[in-house]
Amino acid sequence: MTWTAPEVTRPSGDTAADEHILLPNLLAWHRSTFLQKVAGLTGEQLATASVPPSNLTLLGLIRHLAKVERIWFRLRYAAQDIEPLYDPALGKDHDFEVLDATKAEDAYNTLLEEIRLADEAAAHGSLDDTFDLGGNHFSLRMIYVHMIGEYARHNGHADLLRERVDGHTGA
Repeated sequence: MTWTAPEVTRPSGDTAADEHILLPNLLAWHRSTFLQKVAGLTGEQLATASVPPSNLTLLGLIRHLAKVERIWFRLRYAAQDIEPLYDPALGKDHDFEVLDATKAEDAYNTLLEEIRLADEAAAHGSLDDTFDLGGNHFSLRMIYVHMIGEYARHNGHADLLRERVDGHTGA
Protein backbone atom coordinates (compact mmCIF):
# COMPACT_ATOMS: atom_id res chain seq x y z
CA MET A 1 0.00 0.00 0.00
CA THR A 2 1.27 3.48 -0.85
CA TRP A 3 1.78 5.80 2.10
CA THR A 4 -0.10 9.12 1.98
CA ALA A 5 0.51 12.08 4.29
CA PRO A 6 -2.38 12.23 6.76
CA GLU A 7 -4.94 14.98 7.15
CA VAL A 8 -4.40 17.37 10.07
CA THR A 9 -6.44 19.98 11.87
CA ARG A 10 -5.07 23.42 12.58
CA PRO A 11 -5.31 24.45 16.21
CA SER A 12 -7.10 27.60 17.20
CA GLY A 13 -6.00 29.86 19.99
CA ASP A 14 -6.37 33.19 21.69
CA THR A 15 -5.08 35.78 19.23
CA ALA A 16 -4.89 38.40 21.98
CA ALA A 17 -3.00 36.26 24.53
CA ASP A 18 0.23 37.26 26.23
CA GLU A 19 3.26 36.42 24.12
CA HIS A 20 4.23 33.41 26.27
CA ILE A 21 0.98 31.83 25.02
CA LEU A 22 0.68 33.57 21.67
CA LEU A 23 4.13 32.70 20.27
CA PRO A 24 3.98 28.91 20.86
CA ASN A 25 0.36 28.86 19.62
CA LEU A 26 1.22 30.79 16.47
CA LEU A 27 4.14 28.45 15.80
CA ALA A 28 1.80 25.46 16.29
CA TRP A 29 -0.62 27.02 13.80
CA HIS A 30 2.14 27.49 11.20
CA ARG A 31 3.41 23.95 11.76
CA SER A 32 -0.06 22.50 11.21
CA THR A 33 -0.55 24.75 8.18
CA PHE A 34 2.53 23.19 6.64
CA LEU A 35 1.28 19.70 7.47
CA GLN A 36 -2.06 20.57 5.82
CA LYS A 37 -0.19 21.58 2.68
CA VAL A 38 1.35 18.12 2.35
CA ALA A 39 -1.73 16.15 3.47
CA GLY A 40 -3.10 13.69 0.96
CA LEU A 41 0.12 13.40 -1.07
CA THR A 42 2.12 10.23 -1.64
CA GLY A 43 5.85 9.91 -1.17
CA GLU A 44 6.33 10.21 -4.92
CA GLN A 45 4.32 13.43 -5.04
CA LEU A 46 6.22 14.85 -2.05
CA ALA A 47 9.53 14.10 -3.80
CA THR A 48 8.48 15.84 -7.03
CA ALA A 49 10.36 18.99 -8.00
CA SER A 50 7.34 20.71 -9.51
CA VAL A 51 8.48 24.31 -10.02
CA PRO A 52 11.38 24.24 -12.50
CA PRO A 53 14.12 25.25 -12.60
CA SER A 54 14.07 24.92 -8.80
CA ASN A 55 14.82 21.49 -7.34
CA LEU A 56 12.81 22.32 -4.20
CA THR A 57 10.32 19.65 -3.12
CA LEU A 58 7.80 19.19 -0.36
CA LEU A 59 9.81 16.23 0.92
CA GLY A 60 12.89 18.45 1.06
CA LEU A 61 10.89 20.98 3.08
CA ILE A 62 9.71 18.25 5.47
CA ARG A 63 13.32 17.18 6.05
CA HIS A 64 14.53 20.79 6.36
CA LEU A 65 11.89 21.77 8.91
CA ALA A 66 12.73 18.72 11.03
CA LYS A 67 16.37 19.81 10.93
CA VAL A 68 15.70 23.39 12.00
CA GLU A 69 13.35 22.27 14.79
CA ARG A 70 16.20 20.17 16.19
CA ILE A 71 18.86 22.83 15.70
CA TRP A 72 17.05 25.77 17.28
CA PHE A 73 15.16 24.17 20.13
CA ARG A 74 17.21 21.15 21.11
CA LEU A 75 20.81 21.78 20.07
CA ARG A 76 20.98 25.52 20.61
CA TYR A 77 18.36 26.45 23.20
CA ALA A 78 18.30 23.31 25.37
CA ALA A 79 21.97 22.47 24.65
CA GLN A 80 21.08 18.78 24.40
CA ASP A 81 23.97 16.45 23.71
CA ILE A 82 22.55 15.02 20.49
CA GLU A 83 23.81 14.70 16.96
CA PRO A 84 22.56 16.91 14.14
CA LEU A 85 19.74 15.29 12.20
CA TYR A 86 21.87 15.17 9.05
CA ASP A 87 25.64 14.85 8.83
CA PRO A 88 27.06 18.37 8.26
CA ALA A 89 29.87 16.82 6.18
CA LEU A 90 27.24 15.99 3.53
CA GLY A 91 26.60 19.71 2.97
CA LYS A 92 24.29 22.34 4.38
CA ASP A 93 21.54 21.51 1.87
CA HIS A 94 21.63 17.72 2.34
CA ASP A 95 18.14 17.86 3.85
CA PHE A 96 16.79 19.34 0.62
CA GLU A 97 18.76 17.08 -1.71
CA VAL A 98 18.08 13.52 -0.51
CA LEU A 99 14.66 12.72 -1.87
CA ASP A 100 13.95 9.03 -1.54
CA ALA A 101 10.18 8.85 -1.98
CA THR A 102 10.11 5.47 -0.22
CA LYS A 103 11.34 7.22 2.94
CA ALA A 104 8.75 10.01 2.90
CA GLU A 105 6.76 8.47 5.74
CA ASP A 106 9.91 8.24 7.87
CA ALA A 107 10.76 11.87 7.10
CA TYR A 108 7.23 12.96 7.97
CA ASN A 109 7.32 11.05 11.26
CA THR A 110 10.74 12.52 12.03
CA LEU A 111 9.29 16.01 11.60
CA LEU A 112 6.42 15.18 13.95
CA GLU A 113 8.86 13.81 16.52
CA GLU A 114 11.19 16.81 16.25
CA ILE A 115 8.20 19.12 16.77
CA ARG A 116 7.21 17.14 19.86
CA LEU A 117 10.74 17.19 21.24
CA ALA A 118 11.16 20.90 20.44
CA ASP A 119 7.98 21.68 22.35
CA GLU A 120 9.21 19.52 25.22
CA ALA A 121 12.58 21.34 25.26
CA ALA A 122 10.89 24.74 25.49
CA ALA A 123 7.94 23.75 27.70
CA HIS A 124 9.30 25.04 31.00
CA GLY A 125 11.45 27.82 29.60
CA SER A 126 10.99 31.54 29.85
CA LEU A 127 10.87 33.66 26.72
CA ASP A 128 13.69 35.63 28.35
CA ASP A 129 16.01 32.58 28.60
CA THR A 130 19.15 33.17 26.56
CA PHE A 131 21.99 31.17 25.09
CA ASP A 132 25.17 32.19 23.32
CA LEU A 133 25.70 31.47 19.65
CA GLY A 134 28.85 32.73 18.02
CA GLY A 135 29.26 35.52 20.55
CA ASN A 136 25.66 36.68 20.23
CA HIS A 137 22.90 36.20 22.77
CA PHE A 138 19.66 34.66 21.56
CA SER A 139 16.46 34.29 23.56
CA LEU A 140 13.75 31.67 23.47
CA ARG A 141 11.48 34.52 22.30
CA MET A 142 13.75 35.04 19.29
CA ILE A 143 13.61 31.31 18.48
CA TYR A 144 9.82 31.43 18.36
CA VAL A 145 9.86 34.52 16.13
CA HIS A 146 12.50 32.93 13.90
CA MET A 147 10.62 29.63 13.61
CA ILE A 148 7.32 31.37 12.87
CA GLY A 149 9.10 33.18 10.04
CA GLU A 150 10.75 29.94 8.89
CA TYR A 151 7.41 28.16 8.64
CA ALA A 152 5.65 31.16 7.07
CA ARG A 153 8.31 31.36 4.35
CA HIS A 154 8.22 27.64 3.66
CA ASN A 155 4.42 27.55 3.75
CA GLY A 156 4.55 29.95 0.81
CA HIS A 157 6.96 27.63 -0.99
CA ALA A 158 4.69 24.70 -0.17
CA ASP A 159 1.70 26.53 -1.70
CA LEU A 160 3.47 26.81 -5.05
CA LEU A 161 4.87 23.29 -4.99
CA ARG A 162 1.54 21.72 -4.02
CA GLU A 163 -0.39 23.60 -6.69
CA ARG A 164 2.00 22.31 -9.33
CA VAL A 165 1.90 18.73 -8.01
CA ASP A 166 -1.88 18.24 -7.99
CA GLY A 167 -3.62 21.58 -8.50
CA HIS A 168 -4.62 21.91 -4.85
CA THR A 169 -4.51 25.46 -3.49
CA GLY A 170 -5.24 27.04 -0.17
CA ALA A 171 -5.20 25.66 3.36
